[in-house]
Amino acid sequence: MKKSILAITCLLFINSFAQKKPNNFSYLSDIDKSIQVDLRYLGTNNFIGKPINGYHSNCVIMTKKTAIALREIQHKIQKDNLSLKVFDAYRPQEAVNHFVAWSKITEDTLQKQEYYPKISKQHLFREGYIATKSGHSRGSTIDVTLVDTKTGKELDMGSNYDFFGEESNTYYKNITSAQKKNRFLLRKIMIDNGFKPYNKEWWHFTLLNEPYKNRYFNFSVE
Repeated sequence: MKKSILAITCLLFINSFAQKKPNNFSYLSDIDKSIQVDLRYLGTNNFIGKPINGYHSNCVIMTKKTAIALREIQHKIQKDNLSLKVFDAYRPQEAVNHFVAWSKITEDTLQKQEYYPKISKQHLFREGYIATKSGHSRGSTIDVTLVDTKTGKELDMGSNYDFFGEESNTYYKNITSAQKKNRFLLRKIMIDNGFKPYNKEWWHFTLLNEPYKNRYFNFSVE
């Protein structure tokens, strides 16, 4: 009994500690206010169609090292009338758990036609689109695109953000030459400035030499 009480007490302490934003995590807006934000998991415009657990405010959080790297990119591309737009950055483990729980409710296919028309929900993990542990929870992975600041429109990448299918692979061939050019422009910009791409998702990049390679966080986005 004493061991059980001690274990529960320790677990509560760990969870309480984990909910606090570490000092070396930053709000992106504190580092660069010009980078655009469209935090999809705060609302309903996402593959589940509902707000995701752990997202409470329209703010983007990431390791300070990642935010500074994005600021440097933004300063460079603004000269070419471009801006970064961030869809997601740090993602609490609570949100990842929400994805896992959703995947087990087979009848919930509200957003299937828009986000995963050719893939069954139960195969999203096998295909590498969802994971029980996400690099986003380490704080140095971001989902991002480019915006033409003259028109205010996102560059056409040939598939929507978070579309689960081969169409989102950076090297997918059945898109226009302009769409391919946009994908590889984003890829080059990110690689040249210290980020590693994920080929299955043209929008997904992780900072090289990220501060937390093996630690996953669970504080809320607020």
